[in-house]
Amino acid sequence: MQYRKDRKGNELSVLGYGCMRFTRKGSGIDLEKAEKEIMRGIEAGINYYDTAYIYPGSEAALGEILNRNHCREKVYIATKLPHYMIKSIEGVEKTFQEELRRLKTDYIDYYLMHMLTDTDTWEKLKKMGIVEWIHSKMESGAIRNIGFSYHGHTAMFKRLVDAYDWDFCQIQYNYMDENSQAGREGLKYAAEKGIPVIIMEPLRGGRLVHLLPKSAKKLFQEDALKRTPAELAFRWLYDQPEVTCVLSGMNSMEMLTENIKTAEMAGPGHFSREDRELVEKVKAEIKKTVKVGCTGCGYCMPCPKGVDIPVTFRCYNEMYSETKSGARKEYLQCTAFRKNQSSASMCIGCGKCETHCPQQIEIRKELKRAVKELETPPYKAAKKVIALLKLW
Repeated sequence: MQYRKDRKGNELSVLGYGCMRFTRKGSGIDLEKAEKEIMRGIEAGINYYDTAYIYPGSEAALGEILNRNHCREKVYIATKLPHYMIKSIEGVEKTFQEELRRLKTDYIDYYLMHMLTDTDTWEKLKKMGIVEWIHSKMESGAIRNIGFSYHGHTAMFKRLVDAYDWDFCQIQYNYMDENSQAGREGLKYAAEKGIPVIIMEPLRGGRLVHLLPKSAKKLFQEDALKRTPAELAFRWLYDQPEVTCVLSGMNSMEMLTENIKTAEMAGPGHFSREDRELVEKVKAEIKKTVKVGCTGCGYCMPCPKGVDIPVTFRCYNEMYSETKSGARKEYLQCTAFRKNQSSASMCIGCGKCETHCPQQIEIRKELKRAVKELETPPYKAAKKVIALLKLW
């Protein structure tokens, strides 16, 4: 495993473990499976583990795994404050203490203001007393590094970087978002100020692997160098020295094995002219098919009416990157074969989802478009039969 240093000299593995996408079992996380995968990561040298208060069961699962294997001191834990759910500094403290209990620890190595959207929000938090609270936690050692995660445009990212003496930050960044979100410009801006940058969504919620259009997949199939989609995306990031650590939401041994192998060999200067040419060709093919730029992050959820927004957009995009019949079948399975059905047509247009969308998608408008293509007469008929006969 390769490592890159943060501003305090800590060596972080270039591959970080994103704990949002642990495999689920029933109503919870498949703890035994997650444990095997986490321990494989630790054995391979991955030492940065990212979770969050709002990831269902994630903090508790990570805490239990580290505790039962006595390896808390071998890793750095990163988790996040859901400030958008909190109205007072007392609420901040209560949430932080709950996170410590879940994680079975008395300190957090890397603590983030989760999805800090703009400087107005930061000013609101400052009036609440967040700066004084941070200082007290840093002095006591309960928090070792303070940062923020961000989804939005470059200009606001720069303003947030300058708004406080941050120890690190976390941005969405991949070859499709090179000039959107914080982008390469934002990455370089933070790095020039000595702020380590953690990368999330390196595969755009898996789209750069699993939802590539057939024409892009063909490029990889015909590739003489046998590069895989995930390898190319990670190597594109590792080539940039401003990148400190790249998070991957790994939930299989196959993913771990491939990503570890890439992290062990890739670095600045390893990305060739042929690599860049392949990236540009793949980007061109993807841009031809994308209908909705959803990464599947789930921040729009839960919908008050039960609509499964990420699933809807995934299936809608699959209609153009894969096959319409396959996408419609998956949509039926994911939305109708449930006791509590989650069809996009259940949307009442309240707009709550749009206030939380990091990609700033016009969700209500896009859902209407998706409904027209996914909820065909056969779908509607099947949905009624499923509900009538309770076929979930």
